[in-house]
Amino acid sequence: MVTFDQLMLPLMKALVNLGGSASIDEMYEEVIELEKFDEDTLAALHNPEKSSQTEIGYRLAWARTYLKKAGYLENSARGVWALTDKARQSKEIDSREIVSYVRSLDKKTSKGSEDPTDPATAIDESPEETLAWREHLHHILIEEMSPDAFERLTQRMLRESGFVHVEVTGRTGDGGIDGKGIARINGLMSFHICFQCKKYKGSVGSPEIRDFRGATVGRADRGMFITTGSFTKSAIEEANRDGAAPIDLVDGDQLADKLKELALGVKTELVEKVTVDPEWFLGL
Repeated sequence: MVTFDQLMLPLMKALVNLGGSASIDEMYEEVIELEKFDEDTLAALHNPEKSSQTEIGYRLAWARTYLKKAGYLENSARGVWALTDKARQSKEIDSREIVSYVRSLDKKTSKGSEDPTDPATAIDESPEETLAWREHLHHILIEEMSPDAFERLTQRMLRESGFVHVEVTGRTGDGGIDGKGIARINGLMSFHICFQCKKYKGSVGSPEIRDFRGATVGRADRGMFITTGSFTKSAIEEANRDGAAPIDLVDGDQLADKLKELALGVKTELVEKVTVDPEWFLGL
């Protein structure tokens, strides 16, 4: 398995190919294309019992974090990552130097405690994609929520995202369709969707996507497949196959992000920071 520091250069190349900026999903797909990872490598999960994140996704998250701390990448509140001026002016990067530099920033690390293959060593700030709240959410969705409750959660999430007439219609023999709704675009255009929501620890493959698409033919303009797990490379290719009705894919990480964005069972607390300005007082 490729290490996180070995992914730094492909990640930089991916951003260059994508015009200098990209979302996490766009970077992931571009790196996969550049490195030609096989299906087994892409399907491997980092911690199947706690998260739906793939091992490649986990290591790319840490590669981004190190590159950001070293000044080569920046990211916005909207989740878009971009090359900095430093990155654009650098003809090449040395991943070993970047790892050494970033770890030297953490003065709390004692000598001899570093493991060069472990991205978390000497770093006290985890990437957003690897934080503990995701593992907690994953456990609740997989282990504690009933399938019916998960369908209702999907319904609520779609409604909060602007969909209308969202219904849960899941029935045995319905081809995997769990519900339907109408997506509105700028209040002027709309299209009908059918969705399937699957509680899953592993990776959804292309056969499930083909079966779901077959069930949506004649019933919706497009389909949406939502899972707590991940999608294999072949599943992603099948969902976007030319000449076939498109299927939008939402994996466990994207689901967690959307629930956080909509504040559905996931709360973000901002801690107030109070500082005293001595010069203000002394200037009176």
